[in-house]
Amino acid sequence: MKSNRQIEHYVAPIDETPLLATDTLKVDAAPLSLWADAWRKLRRRPLFIISALMICLLLVVAFFPGLFTQTAPNDNCQLSDSLGGPSAGHPLGFTFQGCDIYSRIIHGTQASLTVGVVSVIFVLIIGVTLGALAGFFGGWIDTVIARLGDIFFALPLVLGALVVTQLPFFRENKSVFTVVMVIVMLGWPQMARITRGAVIEVRNADFVTAARSLGVSKIGTLVRHVVPNALAPIIVLATMELGVFIVTEATLSFLGIGLPGSIMSWGNDISAAKDTLRTNPEVLLYPATALSITVLSFIMLGDALRDALDPKSRKR
Repeated sequence: MKSNRQIEHYVAPIDETPLLATDTLKVDAAPLSLWADAWRKLRRRPLFIISALMICLLLVVAFFPGLFTQTAPNDNCQLSDSLGGPSAGHPLGFTFQGCDIYSRIIHGTQASLTVGVVSVIFVLIIGVTLGALAGFFGGWIDTVIARLGDIFFALPLVLGALVVTQLPFFRENKSVFTVVMVIVMLGWPQMARITRGAVIEVRNADFVTAARSLGVSKIGTLVRHVVPNALAPIIVLATMELGVFIVTEATLSFLGIGLPGSIMSWGNDISAAKDTLRTNPEVLLYPATALSITVLSFIMLGDALRDALDPKSRKR
């Protein structure tokens, strides 16, 4: 049995419920690109600001060591100052050979950063090129590059470097160039794999299809449209790997198979100070601290870039 009774609904008068605030939207504002949006977020992150300032300081120290010390790292070494403590003009004391620790740390920045930066540049060139070709074209190109990368993936970076550096050419020609060659030889597969995945994710986008329909060649589409839109994870990985490569150089130099002893680097200084670790631990502590701060700076920068450029990793 249906009821004809109507239910009355109470509606409050508008004047009793005033609207306090409304959201505004600028319809004429241009949309932010990925890089503009990332920069807006990075500017507000203390982690990015601190790490960027630290890296800028390290670059200035590497390129202009004379601004921070006037003491030559090897010219004024006196055995009478061996393991001496801090003194006027020598704030960190002296090494076992009587060399100024502070001066060696300042001048050693150049070699350590040079190996890291140059290695990353070559890893980017090789890894991005091979990864982009594999991801965009697929087929037998992808298969060949993937299997080649698997061969190098079978060797961990440091262990593989230990093996490669024992070859006659590398053993007899220790230099910054040979260390970079070893790192690049073993470090490109990771970059290629990340690039391949990023390219595969982008290659089926609408703007790529539009470019192909307008007559743009495959190589032109890859270079002008696909790779620029796949750079976000590549940049993040490159930033983090720079710190890894610096540690790799220090490890090889510490083991005596990296940079020759005539080249000042933090790894060589740590290796030379290991014999006095029990009696004078500060001789090893200072270059180790410089190495740790440098690597931490690049890792912090990579974390900040990842949060800004990778939407999947952003914290809600």
